[in-house]
Amino acid sequence: MDWSGTTRAIFVPSEPPRDGVLAVWGDEPGPTPVELVLPGAGRSVHRTRVEAHVLPLADALPRLLAAGDGSPGLRAWSAAVAAGADLVSRGRVRPVPGPGEVAAWRAGPLDRADEELLRDLAAALPPEAHALPLSGLKRIRLHSPETLVRALWDATADVLAGGGAADGAQLQLRVEVRETGDGFAFAGVLALRSRADPSLVVDAAALPAAPAAVRSRFGGQVQAQLLVAVRRAARAWAPLGRLLGAAAPAELSLDDTEVVELLDDGRGALAAAGVEVLWPSGLAAEPVRVRASVTPSPGGEGVFRLSELLRFRWQLSVGEQTLTDAEVTALAEAKRPLVRLRGRWVRVDDALLSRLRGTRRAVTGARALAAALTGELELGDEHVDFAAPPALAGLVARLRVPGEPVEPDAGLQATLRPYQRAGVSWLARMTELGLGGVLADDMGLGKTIQLIALHLHRRALGAGPTLVLCPMSLLGNWEREVARFAPTVPVRRFHGGGRHLTGVKPDEIVLATYGVLRRDGAALSEVDWGLVAADEAQHVKNPQSVTAGQLRRVPAAARVALTGTPVENRLTDLWSILDWTTPGLLGTLEHFRCTTVRPVERHRDAAAADRLAATVRPFLLRRRKTDPDIAPELPRKTETDRYVPLTAEQATLYEAVVRENLAVIRESRGVRRRGQVLKLLTELKQICNHPAQYLKETGPLPGRSGKLAAFEELLDVILDEGESVLVFSQYVRLCRLLAARLGERGVPVQLLSGADRAGEREVKVARFQRGDVPVFLLSLKAGGVGLNLTRATHVIHYDRWWNPAVEDQATDRAHRIGQDRPVQVHRLVAEGTVEERVAAVLAGKRRLAEGVVGSGEDWITDLSDEELTTLVRLGEPGRAPAQVRPRSQRR
Repeated sequence: MDWSGTTRAIFVPSEPPRDGVLAVWGDEPGPTPVELVLPGAGRSVHRTRVEAHVLPLADALPRLLAAGDGSPGLRAWSAAVAAGADLVSRGRVRPVPGPGEVAAWRAGPLDRADEELLRDLAAALPPEAHALPLSGLKRIRLHSPETLVRALWDATADVLAGGGAADGAQLQLRVEVRETGDGFAFAGVLALRSRADPSLVVDAAALPAAPAAVRSRFGGQVQAQLLVAVRRAARAWAPLGRLLGAAAPAELSLDDTEVVELLDDGRGALAAAGVEVLWPSGLAAEPVRVRASVTPSPGGEGVFRLSELLRFRWQLSVGEQTLTDAEVTALAEAKRPLVRLRGRWVRVDDALLSRLRGTRRAVTGARALAAALTGELELGDEHVDFAAPPALAGLVARLRVPGEPVEPDAGLQATLRPYQRAGVSWLARMTELGLGGVLADDMGLGKTIQLIALHLHRRALGAGPTLVLCPMSLLGNWEREVARFAPTVPVRRFHGGGRHLTGVKPDEIVLATYGVLRRDGAALSEVDWGLVAADEAQHVKNPQSVTAGQLRRVPAAARVALTGTPVENRLTDLWSILDWTTPGLLGTLEHFRCTTVRPVERHRDAAAADRLAATVRPFLLRRRKTDPDIAPELPRKTETDRYVPLTAEQATLYEAVVRENLAVIRESRGVRRRGQVLKLLTELKQICNHPAQYLKETGPLPGRSGKLAAFEELLDVILDEGESVLVFSQYVRLCRLLAARLGERGVPVQLLSGADRAGEREVKVARFQRGDVPVFLLSLKAGGVGLNLTRATHVIHYDRWWNPAVEDQATDRAHRIGQDRPVQVHRLVAEGTVEERVAAVLAGKRRLAEGVVGSGEDWITDLSDEELTTLVRLGEPGRAPAQVRPRSQRR
């Protein structure tokens, strides 16, 4: 009979469950009377008989699973049997013994969601759908709706789980995507496949006509099994649900969007649901790959100008095949996500189409070079793959592969060490390419002689004069080094009264200070320099300074920066130096801060750090004294932290200063709070050094400072062994106090500070190197760079600068090329104070320096009040709270 809108139905359970039947009645009377109890007027009920068609559940299942319309009762039983089939597909079935030990299958175990669904389905049954009385009782009692739904679930489980393949084989749904003209469809290709016998596949459309022997291999419920499989597949990929509208699932047309969804997430979800998907050979599984590129520079292979504006273009490929411009245009004009191209269908997403239709833009040569080095070009908030044109790719290859070694010029009166020869070769290649570079060797590895050798090499090429800019303290050193190693090279100081640049020779080296650059930048800019070198380039780390601005205005065919600390405090130091040597490589300063500084320094973004490293690596030659090919050239260096206790006077002052300053800090905000924190740190460090320094006293000194007592004890041992020592402090006032104390004890000592003129510095350095004065006191800023003090075999850091790079520079005054004895480094640390806790942090920062994170004291000013209190409080020695970390180290 046809199931119309007037057709009613009720499920009649049985044992075993698979023998249950569906009684259906309506306009067409059936041969079987079924007794029902229906509601009457008010709360009354009455018995009635209906002439019904009775269908075994095995025959009714396919129709119920496919039923979408009909009476409320039919729709309710259809939903109930679909839920039962879902339990079977999820494996929620179990075998139980039945009457006479006949095995049967039942639904279960049920979880909480299944129990809730059972109640909802029971509530949805209309009265006639559960009007079945219990047999054998005098009083009228009905089956409860929940009992009937549960019985239907058991029967469904028994039919489907027990009525499978005759050989016990599991059944698997297979679908095939076929091409239909200009689109795609699941076209007559739904099939069941036996996992036990993969060769046995029955097409859904051919199921009714399949031989009985074949159908028996799939069991007696092939159609029901197919519908269950389709329902399971529809949960994995929703469009398949449209196949359930007919009793026999057949063809399903798919639009482009659905095919793309199937290619993306759908096929994986279907595979997880046990559905095999077959694809047509003309449909590419991989999408169109898009990469950015630029129009090649017309300068020829290996020639690339950083300031040149290059035309941006998109480069597309499918697999290993690059598309032509005409094909790219065709894709840009496409109105659909699937396009027929080169005999197959390819995918084009909306984002790609938007890019292809976007406006044309220009890219600087420097930005294109950075993209070629990293393989990515930044566009807005994303990074896209970059395909370098041949000229740019050739340049990148030359940067990455070591070039031919440069033989030292005959005019060089020195034998270069192997790593120095490699450095000169690298500098020669970079300057010849017009790209500039940063020679970032550790202090003491001979950057000066490498630059002199480079000048001699370029002199032979007729490159022009060289300008060397350096701090005033290094003028004399540069002049002596040029005269010593390149006596045939004319050299002049552009410094002091009467300085001029008249008649600068093509092979001349001109020495000038950064102070002169600020005042006479215009005069220096009038010379056509072949090479400009910035020694101790960290002096121009502030790009907003007058010095940095004047330096950028000096014309040069090539630029080289010399520094042992390319990142002294922040990543912007590196940007400042590289933006001078290789303008535009790292973008604008604001862009660099947003895309690199914040992700790397604050969030430890590994991808951003990797991109930065890939970009700067070819332009920055970094060698350390610990490198395997350099370490044998230097004697051993031993570093020791000496922890000393505070005296009672120091402890009292320390606690008072902490208490007073923290009270003010808690009430402060913004810049005022940062200033107050720095004031607190300065006062605490002074108290740790000596109360007299904090109180601005001249004495007395003995017995008041644990550091001073340890310093004098250590110094006695050093002097008794006939050794010389460098003593560094960041405070000139403390150096004067120490000089006065050593003078009282009759120890020969001299002090170098920023107040000394260049000539006075040279005299003091010479006296120390001759051995006339065994103790050399130096303020860290004035004596931390540019001095060769290899007479010293000991270095004492009386107080900490809290910047590992700066401390290393100071130590390198003694531990450098030319030193032939082991060097011992001593750092004095006050126990239980902020010095001890920060020392623990510095140990980590020294390691993190290779990841170019910030240094200095700025991180302390960003600590919360609670963290700051933990850091500075006077506590138990040896306890460095783990929670006190720089912001750049927090995750």
